Amino acid sequence: MTRAAVLGRPIAHSLSPVIHNAGYAALGLTDWSYTAIECDEAGLPGLVAGLGPEWAGLSLTMPLKEAALKVATSVAPLAATVGAANTLVRRPDGWYATNTDVDGMASLLTEAGVDGGARFTVLGAGGTARAALAAASRLAASSVTVVARRQFAIEELAAAAAELGLPLVPALWPDAHAALEADVVISTVPKGVADPLAINANWRRGTILFDALYDPWPTPLADSAARAGCRILSGLDLLLAQALGQFRLFTGAEPPVEAMRQALAQARS
Repeated sequence: MTRAAVLGRPIAHSLSPVIHNAGYAALGLTDWSYTAIECDEAGLPGLVAGLGPEWAGLSLTMPLKEAALKVATSVAPLAATVGAANTLVRRPDGWYATNTDVDGMASLLTEAGVDGGARFTVLGAGGTARAALAAASRLAASSVTVVARRQFAIEELAAAAAELGLPLVPALWPDAHAALEADVVISTVPKGVADPLAINANWRRGTILFDALYDPWPTPLADSAARAGCRILSGLDLLLAQALGQFRLFTGAEPPVEAMRQALAQARS
């Protein structure tokens, strides 16, 4: 049996096993298995070190996207730049850290009609926020406002933004309402943190809200934006998009997109 898993805390809600196992089944990979494992930052080094040769790859979610770089033998340049990885791939020389969130976000935003010169706002400053900066750079954003609860968290992202060539505008949480007027708003904060912003949110009809959460769904923020006529992208959209890249890296096969999409839809129905 070849194994893969998603790691994080909390992790019981994760639908990654549904997506990946549906892909294995569709391709007849009966000797592949994908599970979910509860793991925090302190436990990650020991867990990874103890994995046997049957392990092909790991998906990383909160709070492990930055810690993943420390347990990797080698790191993809983009993951090194943004300081976060959502994927560990077993290679002959050890674990390779990379980031499929960036490609996933960029492709979804491109499909939604985002092009060069858009003004971005990123809510949060963790691992997913770092991927959002890289996606904004790839889409030639004119500026990115990063809204966080702590000033030092924004400062930690400044180096990555500079390396990506992004003009970063810092903002603290009390100013978050004003930052919602951007062309693209990407919320990467944990469940409940952005809920108060839904109250009296002054959405522009042309704004695209990309809310990286999917449990619960819709979030109050997404619901308020949808009622204002905004285009909504969800954490489920991102979950599938980034999983496709991981599937390729783990198996070396092209993912059966529709089978994986349908399995995800059925799991949420």
